[in-house]
Amino acid sequence: MVVALIVGGGALAGWFAVFASCLVLTRPRPVPAAPPTQEFGGAEPPAVVSLLANRWEVTADAAESTLLDLAARRLVELRQPVDDPAQTTVHVRNTGDDDLTAYERRVLDRVRGLAVDGVVPLTALTFRAEAEAKSWAKRLRADVVADARARGLSRRRFSPAILALLLAGAAVTAVAVFVAALIGARHTGPHTTRNEAFDAALGTFFGLCVLAGTVRGERDTAAGHAAATRWLGLRAYLRGDEAFANLPPAAVAVWDRYLSYGAALGTTRMCSAVIDLGLGDRRRVWSSYGGTWHRVRVRYPVFWARYGSRAAPLLIRALAGLVVGYALLRYRHPMVDGLPVRWRGPTGLVMTLLGAAVAARAGYRLVRAVADLAWPVTVTGEVLWTEPWRVTRGGDNRPSTPWLYYLAVDDGTDDRTTAWALPAARYDRCAVGDVVRLTARRWTRRVVDLTVVAHRTGDVAADPGAGDAPVPPSAVGTPDLTTGRLLSANDVAGAIGLPVVVRDAGGTVAGVLSAQTFTTGDARPAVYLARTHGLAGRLAMRARTRGAPLPGVGDEAYAGDGWAVARRGDDVVMVRLQGAAAGADPGWLLATAVSRLAE
Repeated sequence: MVVALIVGGGALAGWFAVFASCLVLTRPRPVPAAPPTQEFGGAEPPAVVSLLANRWEVTADAAESTLLDLAARRLVELRQPVDDPAQTTVHVRNTGDDDLTAYERRVLDRVRGLAVDGVVPLTALTFRAEAEAKSWAKRLRADVVADARARGLSRRRFSPAILALLLAGAAVTAVAVFVAALIGARHTGPHTTRNEAFDAALGTFFGLCVLAGTVRGERDTAAGHAAATRWLGLRAYLRGDEAFANLPPAAVAVWDRYLSYGAALGTTRMCSAVIDLGLGDRRRVWSSYGGTWHRVRVRYPVFWARYGSRAAPLLIRALAGLVVGYALLRYRHPMVDGLPVRWRGPTGLVMTLLGAAVAARAGYRLVRAVADLAWPVTVTGEVLWTEPWRVTRGGDNRPSTPWLYYLAVDDGTDDRTTAWALPAARYDRCAVGDVVRLTARRWTRRVVDLTVVAHRTGDVAADPGAGDAPVPPSAVGTPDLTTGRLLSANDVAGAIGLPVVVRDAGGTVAGVLSAQTFTTGDARPAVYLARTHGLAGRLAMRARTRGAPLPGVGDEAYAGDGWAVARRGDDVVMVRLQGAAAGADPGWLLATAVSRLAE
């Protein structure tokens, strides 16, 4: 029996060791960021850049950035009629789309399918049926992955060679199980023994093959790793300006593809909050801890009973497991003596394997539980998410009561974290956005103490060590960006030859952009005027340098098909002609607006 255990158990352990090694060795390598730069990292579309920037995983950023990129390329237009970015509307333009990728066409088809008279509210793009959202997201992911593979930037996590190795190992393991079953059942009839051994070997082979085939995902290539490094340099640059994170989707008219690539790189918090194509979830949460807005991937433990458990029940269950394992190993022979002869060998083998597994697992849990008690961990970070985890079911006339909550905290050390288990007694101590210091047990993730270091308003709590922890950034002050005095309705009417009215007052949006729209009498947009400042202004200017230079307008100016942009000092002004104004000269309007900057 011992020989059978060594042969069968050793073969299974060896296969799982190889499988685990393959999982570890095929993980995407960490990507170091290039020095911060304004330069685009390459010609990859934003959705593919999102894959590279998120460790070869397709996230909600892929769809969001693709929609913004369609707007930057003038296939659709995003308009924000009021100060609220949630009121943004998407307008479909009759432009050729022959050169679109499969995922770009999929996003555009989603917009066109919902548009009425060519217009759809941005918030209406969200799927209402969960199954439809999952199916659409699955197809989008497949399209993005296929494009990345075609560009040589991504590959299957398990290559054909690795799968062949695992399948060959499964065959060898099945043979070992067959031999072990023959050894363990040598007291039964030879015909019956072979049948049972063959069934055990066949089940083992197919089970291991299914397990090997279930691994999905992508991994990096040399070209993909290099491209990701370059794009992360742009992300580091964009994260240096919080104003960029607060830009609304309609700002793509000014920032062009910087906004779409910023969304792909996870630096456009406002756009991500407004654009929802049914792909977002609680597993990717925005955090401002450390002074810049960034996304954190949160894992929520579900399956293992140890998560959130108190120490006493864990210790009791571990000791009970040791007792059960010892009993199975010590008394397996008396237990099988009453069985028919043909079942004694296989049953004894199963009990031996089961007893060893139970005892090993219980011993491991006992060691980890003791270590958890002896060496708790202290973490300081921003609360990202709280949610009921485990609930006591109520009976008649009694509501259900949560007794354990998920607590996701960003400590600034990584862009991935695992939620902690917060007992209900401590749930009211903090809120989302607070900076907290918690003491917890690392293995069970159970919080044993929690103190608020800084509230989400930025007020520091009365805590001796509060000054050592960074807090979320405060609102960034910006200069006066008023556009109302730069162009009048008469100026615009004289330039385009049509009477116009001012659609809005040109108030500041997100503290970084002032926008103003002039419309014709039938409410059709004619001229869009925008003004920005500082780093965001330099990005907007850089996005337009492909146009023809306009001498004599500001410090530098450029014009293109229906648009013109100029810079004077740190101020950037842009004019875009729309609808009825197409064909007019945007240069004159731009020169007029720039001349009034100093007034």
